[in-house]
Order: sequence, then C-alpha cells, then structure tokens
Amino acid sequence: MNCPNCNANLIDGAQFCGACGTPIKAATNAQASGPSSSNPNGGSQSHSVPNQSQGIHIDADSRGQGRGYSYEVLHQPSYALAVLHLGAEQSIQAEAGAMVSMSANIELQSQMKGGLVGAFKRAVGGESAFVSTFTARGGAGEVTLAPGGPGDVAAIEMNNQTFFVQSSSYLAGDTSLVVNTKWGGAKSFFGGEGLFVLQVQGTGLLLVSSFGAIHRKTLQAGEHYVVDTGHLVAWEGQMQYQLRKAASGFFRTMVSGEGIVSEFMGPGEILIQTRNLAAFAGLMKPFFPSQGSGGSGFNVDLG
Repeated sequence: MNCPNCNANLIDGAQFCGACGTPIKAATNAQASGPSSSNPNGGSQSHSVPNQSQGIHIDADSRGQGRGYSYEVLHQPSYALAVLHLGAEQSIQAEAGAMVSMSANIELQSQMKGGLVGAFKRAVGGESAFVSTFTARGGAGEVTLAPGGPGDVAAIEMNNQTFFVQSSSYLAGDTSLVVNTKWGGAKSFFGGEGLFVLQVQGTGLLLVSSFGAIHRKTLQAGEHYVVDTGHLVAWEGQMQYQLRKAASGFFRTMVSGEGIVSEFMGPGEILIQTRNLAAFAGLMKPFFPSQGSGGSGFNVDLG
C-alpha cells in the first residue's frame, strides 16, 4: 500500500504516512467515497458536524507511524515506555524531564513555549515552563520517554481533532500539534487538579500518560457520566462538561470522601486513569517523617 499523497510505501495498518504525515484512513476513505455532493461549479460540499465525536484513535498494538518517525509503547500498563524512532532531521516534542534515553546523535533543545506568558501559565498549571525538542541529526535516531510515576502511556493518533488533557498527563507530541494552556475553572483548583488544562489541536501523534492503567469510556449522544477530577487523563474537545460537588450539600460531599467531579455529556470519549496520585500521596503520608522529627523518621538510641 502506498501513500495517496506522496506515493511512499506504508506499513500494514498505518494511520499516517511516515514520509509526509498524511492521515491514511481519512485520505483513502475520501478517495473511495468521492465527493459527497456537487454544486453548480462542479466542486464538492462538506457535511461535517462540528459536535460529532471522531473518537480517540489508539492503535491496538501500540505501534504506528507519524511525520517522519515510528513509535511503539512497551511494558504496559504498569511501567510503560514510549520508544520513538526518528528519521534523519525529524523531531518530536516532549515535556521537560520525560526523556529516559536517546541515541548519541539526538540533539536536545529546551525552550519556553509561548514566551513568558505561556511559560507562566504552564508553570502555574503544574507543568515545566520549558518544552524539550528532540531532533535526529545526520541520520536516524531513537528517543525513549516515560512519565515520572508508574502507569500507562497511550499513543493517540489525532486527525484534525481537539483534545483536553490534564496538565500532569501530557507526555509528548508531534511538533505540528498546537498545545495551549486553558483556564480550567476555580473549582478545578480545589479539586486538586490545578487551575489549567491543556488544549491540544491538530493532526499527529499525542502521547498521554496515566497513574495506573488507562480506561476508555464512550458516551452516546445525550448520555451523562461523572468522573472524579483526579482520575481524568484526556477527553474530546467537543464534549460538554461541568464541574460540581460529588454529592448535594457540603456535609454529604465531605463524608463521601469525594471532592469535585466532572460531569460530561456525550457524544464523545474520555480516558480515565485507574489510580489517583493525590489519593496515593495521602495514603503514603503516615509513612514519611514529620517536620517535628528533625528530618528523620526513626529514633535511634546511640547511648
């Protein structure tokens, strides 16, 4: 099978052309179906629905191709590692500190994305103020990436889509993707998720990470579903949602052990992490030394 745009050879089941980045399924479907309707000038008319869900496209075997690179995700779901094979002079962007290893010919550059204002919003949102760009110089190279904690990595193949991603879940993405920091609402701060979320737009590979495994939930049109904010990873940009208390009334919310939740309305898909980092930190807190212990959790009699 060849790319309909540049005629390059493709691997079986490829979502994107590794040479030019053309979305293969979208291009072949358009060629097979032809123009949807014609106008007096002989052109075609589009009948796309703005709020229609395109779904979250994750390759079943966690392998695929992007714009000048291929990828695979290994050791899922507990200790996932994303392995990217870059062609000569090809690049990938990642969150600062995400690199595990790389070929000797990979050039690493870090810069403030979006200038001072963008860097400030990223920092307030819980991310690094800097973004790392990995480029293979003089030949092909390899980069491996992983999140800071144990968990999974999902390789989402975006096709002119918009996603919202919790700032702590963004790992890496195609350099063509537009990543903006958006206001998440004051309630999101009190829910323990920070004031901002990331809006990712475009076509290409998006890598998101989770604490624990990733569970996918698909909502039908008009269907409502509630997710604890601490378990959110990513969701489709056209979905409507609101932040609210888990239970009616302050007292009921407190005794339930739940805080702020997100209520989504379909159609659309949500990625949910099976563990909550804030809850895990609270579980581990009794095992860490307190400030009054003089920096040590142990009492040792040296006399």
